[in-house]
Amino acid sequence: MGLTCTALAVDAGNSKTDVALVAVDGNVLATARGGGFRPPAVGAGRAVDVLAPLVASVLARAGAPAGPVGHLSAFLANADLPVEEARLNAEIAGRGWARTVTVRNDTFALLRAGLPDDGEPVGVAVVCGAGINCAGLGRDGATARFPALGRISGDWGGGSCLADEALWCAARAEDGRGAATELARALPAHFGLTTMRELIEALHLHDIPGHRRHELPPVLFAAAASGDRIARALVTRQAEEIALLAGVALERLGLLGEPTPVILGGGVLASRHPLLHDQLTQLLADRAPKAVPHVVTAPPVLGAALDTLDRAGAEARAYGRVRGFGGWGVGR
Repeated sequence: MGLTCTALAVDAGNSKTDVALVAVDGNVLATARGGGFRPPAVGAGRAVDVLAPLVASVLARAGAPAGPVGHLSAFLANADLPVEEARLNAEIAGRGWARTVTVRNDTFALLRAGLPDDGEPVGVAVVCGAGINCAGLGRDGATARFPALGRISGDWGGGSCLADEALWCAARAEDGRGAATELARALPAHFGLTTMRELIEALHLHDIPGHRRHELPPVLFAAAASGDRIARALVTRQAEEIALLAGVALERLGLLGEPTPVILGGGVLASRHPLLHDQLTQLLADRAPKAVPHVVTAPPVLGAALDTLDRAGAEARAYGRVRGFGGWGVGR
C-alpha cells in the first residue's frame, strides 16, 4: 500500500503522546507512544520534536519507507487558541511527514471518538483530566470553544485544580483557619505522613515531587464518598462546572432543544466516581434535558484515527476496523 493511502493520527497530551499509522481501509499498521507535549514550556519546535521519533517508529514498524504520507491529523494539548493551532500546524507541516496537515485542540479528538461514524458530526465534549476543557460541533460546521487557559480564562476543575483545592482546605483545617475535614488526615497519610504541615514542607522542598499531586484526587473522592462535607463540596463544584461547560456549549450551538451527544472523558470523568457522575448527570438533565451524556474511555488517538478516515472518504467498514483495533496506546 502506497504512503499516499496512509495517514498519521496524533494525539499529544501533557503527559503522553500517541501516534498511529492508519491505512485508508481502516487497518492500523503501527502505533507508538512517547512523552508529553508541552509547547508553552519548551516552544513549538521542541514540542514537535517529541513527535519525530514516534513518526519514524511507526513508519519503520509498518515497513514503510521514509517519506510523506497522505495526511496527518494532530489533536494537541495546549493548542488552545487559533494562533497556537496555526503555529503548530506550520511547524508540523514543515517536517515533511505528510502532504497535508490539520491541527486541532485535543478535546476534539475525544468528541470524534464518541460521535457516530455516519451522519453530520454534531455534539459536545467535556474533558476533565489533569485540566478541563470543552468543545462542540454544531450544524454546518459551527463550533463552540473555550480558551481553557486556567484561571485567567475562567476555568475551574480538573485533577490539578482538585488536588490544589484539597490541599488548601486541608491546610486551613489543620491550622484553624478553615472548617474541619478528613482531608487534613487523609492527604498526608497517602504519602506516609502524619500532618499537613509535614506534607506542605515535603512538597515545598520537593521531597515529594510535584507531579505526585496527581495522586490526590482519588483521595479527595474517597473522602467525599465517606461523607466529608468539605470534600463533597469540591466534588459538587466539579460536577457543576462540567455541566455548565456542556450547557453553555449546547446553547451557543443552538442544540439545547434537540437530542445531542455530550461526550465525557479524561481521567477524572472516566473513573466514574459515583458522587461526581450522579450529580453531573442530574445537573446536566436540569440544564439540558435533551442532552445524551456518555463516558468515553477509549484513548483520544482513536478520534485522531477516525478523523483521518473522514478526510479520506473511507468506506463504512474501515471505521469498524479502526474502532476494533485492540492495540491503542501500547506501541506495536
